[in-house]
Amino acid sequence: MENPERPECFGRKIEDRIFAVQWANGNINSLHIPVDLRRFPWVKQLATDYAFQFSALAPFFSGDPASRASWASSIANAQQHPRDRAELSRILLSQLERRDAPQAARDAAARLADPKSVAIVTGQQAGLFGGPLFTLYKALTAVKLAARVTEEHGVPAVAVFWVESEDHDWDEVASVSVVDAEQQRHAIALPSPPGAGSTPICRITLGEEINPAIAQLSTVLPPTDFTAELIEDLKTAYRPGVTMSDAFARLLDKHLGGLGVVVFECFDRASKPIVSRIFEHELRHPGRTWALADAAGKRLQVAGYHAQVEASSPSAVALFRINGARTPIDAATPDLVQQARTRPETFSPNVLVRPIVQDALFPTVCYVSGPNELAYLGQLHEVYAHFGVPMPLMFPRASVTVLDSAGARFLEKYAVPFESLQPRDESALNRLLAASLPESVDRAMKDADNTIKEKMAAIIASVGSIDATLEGAAKSTLGKLEHDLTALGGKIISAAKKRDDTLRRQFARAQAQAFPDGIPQERALGTIALLNRYGPAFVQRLVDELPLDIGHHWVLTL
Repeated sequence: MENPERPECFGRKIEDRIFAVQWANGNINSLHIPVDLRRFPWVKQLATDYAFQFSALAPFFSGDPASRASWASSIANAQQHPRDRAELSRILLSQLERRDAPQAARDAAARLADPKSVAIVTGQQAGLFGGPLFTLYKALTAVKLAARVTEEHGVPAVAVFWVESEDHDWDEVASVSVVDAEQQRHAIALPSPPGAGSTPICRITLGEEINPAIAQLSTVLPPTDFTAELIEDLKTAYRPGVTMSDAFARLLDKHLGGLGVVVFECFDRASKPIVSRIFEHELRHPGRTWALADAAGKRLQVAGYHAQVEASSPSAVALFRINGARTPIDAATPDLVQQARTRPETFSPNVLVRPIVQDALFPTVCYVSGPNELAYLGQLHEVYAHFGVPMPLMFPRASVTVLDSAGARFLEKYAVPFESLQPRDESALNRLLAASLPESVDRAMKDADNTIKEKMAAIIASVGSIDATLEGAAKSTLGKLEHDLTALGGKIISAAKKRDDTLRRQFARAQAQAFPDGIPQERALGTIALLNRYGPAFVQRLVDELPLDIGHHWVLTL
């Protein structure tokens, strides 16, 4: 349920505070804790400056996602760019009908035939059992942005999920992690099939090995009221004889299609003629895409940021050939130019040209990106111009951790900094226990420390007049006294740990939920982990509760 007191915006800064939001039935409190991304040491400066100092990065992007004027401009650019909308809509509907996707998704695909319609696009590789949680957060960010664009700009906006089905990195998609009842993380992985690492995911067909993987998952997941239905959904999507891409898309249809998300498998042969000119242009100008991206990367580095991609060679072609395997093109030839025109289905874009293909195909006004994607997208401003395709806005996906109510109350009660849960040690717990010591003990320890330092300083200052060597001995004595006092403090904290096992358990539980194995939850766990905990309503709850804010990570209880 929307709360008028909670800022929900495209990008303005929200001060760190807690929002308690009453759920629709009036009985469940949802807690929202915003955490400034700049507090996370693992988030790179480019991502934080994009949220808080966009002007420093403005030359590398098409517009500020926090600016209404930027959205209006991007909408106009997408509407005016020529594209075969009728054919695009037909291709999308064909895919959705083949997968028996929900009617809301089909209606959304039909709307893309309207010349006024626009798309909010995001995407990811076809990860096992739906992939990591951030895949879902990307999709739901696109859903909320599409609704906002429709409301504020009065144009039909459709959320599109681009399944990167031509990717050939098997290791990237072959496993997913969940936690058991004891909050221990388990990875469920498929064995490598023939051709793994070179064959596009869309051409890898699942065999009987998928059944033991689902069986293993069902034994690891903590039993809930939703487990049986979840396992059946997985068995329906992931079964022998279907491809990894198709199974992934069917699962997304199941959970997102009802929200009007159009799931697009990019390998579709029917879509390739629409973008064949992109392939032909790349082959006629070999090396140009890499050179433009490389130059932008160098400018990013001069500005104090990092570059995500570097040119492999002066004449490199940013395309692959698909002929069983997906292989890079070493050099452009007249024959390849001709084949790009007559057999475009045998070509596949690399990381630099994929966004160009995407936005030539769809009327994209905004792409929802991950934080690491921002860097290479920032290298593409001139590449878009090179291909004559309008560059969309880039909106960082929602960044989320979902805790149970006990974990959230623990953070709130003890004012524990969320990021302090990430290290795989008890340093944060030790600080918490130290802060919880009786004031008399804490004061006495500090007084003792100050007194020792004060008295020993006086001794060190005076003994030199008697014998110069005594000054070193006095300093050594000070060091021993400080060491012994620190050791005593450690023993006191150890005793406090034994005394307060409840606090220790609360800390360990919150830490295990927020950072399984020290990895942020949204990267460490698969979507299925929280679908098992909260059930099918989890997705709609996130739609209702997720703030649209690019500068904060959100800790939620649902």
